[in-house]
Amino acid sequence: MQIFLPIAEVSVNAFTLVALGGIVGLMSGLFGVGGGFLITPLLFFIGIPPAIAVATGANQVVASSFSGVLAHLRRKTVDIRMGLVLLAGGIAGSALGVGVFNLLQRVGQVELVVQLSYVVFLGLIGLTMLRESLGALIASRSAAPPRRRLHEHSWVHRLPWKMKFRASGLYISVIPPLLVGLAVGVLAAVMGVGGGFIMVPAMIYLLGMPTKVVIGTSLFQIAAVSAFTTLMHAVSSNTVDIMLAVLLIVGGVVGAQIGTHWGARLRAEQLRVLLALLVLAVCGRLALDLVLRPDDIFSLAAG
Repeated sequence: MQIFLPIAEVSVNAFTLVALGGIVGLMSGLFGVGGGFLITPLLFFIGIPPAIAVATGANQVVASSFSGVLAHLRRKTVDIRMGLVLLAGGIAGSALGVGVFNLLQRVGQVELVVQLSYVVFLGLIGLTMLRESLGALIASRSAAPPRRRLHEHSWVHRLPWKMKFRASGLYISVIPPLLVGLAVGVLAAVMGVGGGFIMVPAMIYLLGMPTKVVIGTSLFQIAAVSAFTTLMHAVSSNTVDIMLAVLLIVGGVVGAQIGTHWGARLRAEQLRVLLALLVLAVCGRLALDLVLRPDDIFSLAAG
């Protein structure tokens, strides 16, 4: 069923959009990521203009993340205090990122910068997660697996302005969570992502949070920051396509509930391996697009 998207000014199949939303919602529930790193490139692939894909992708992230966080709240696997600290940094980062995005749009470099950013960030994060998660998975299957110390003292514990996060069992400075939230907010605005692929590893390896509360807390921050980002994009550049967003949201809400149910049945190490492979797959596809000769070639001649 073909429908016309008024803001994007293209015709697409409605069922394809619902299916895309469902896939991203599934990823959200499984891995604690908003899914923007997946939905934005997928929208590129079906012909949605980059500026519309980034802004509307952030909208879909809101729905899938909010649906997922409700399920985690029922399981009591959300650290609300940590989520609020991450959110404070995320709001500031989002406001900064929207300004950068509008500047890139004015100079006509949105698509190139977004794709290059995806390749760099996804490649680094995917390789790091894959190496660590495979090591943890192999160690867990050995006869005497080494004990993993999440709360060993590092430079993070020597910073000032400490706060107790009871749900995570942490007593650390608020500076690292604020900086993580700030980085995720910028990425949300510029790349149309929830930022879970940055935040989940940072929460595990930098902040030392236990995996059981990482996913729910990540979704809590992602839902709020993505909602703020969507509002900023809609007001400043009118790049949010409501029709596109609604179809993606329908699929995303259903997919998030299924993903949360499936995620409860998988071990933490298995979830991290799957997420790393997914991140690397998307990175590879985008890198290929950057080096392959395009089907339609345009040239600008002085005249």
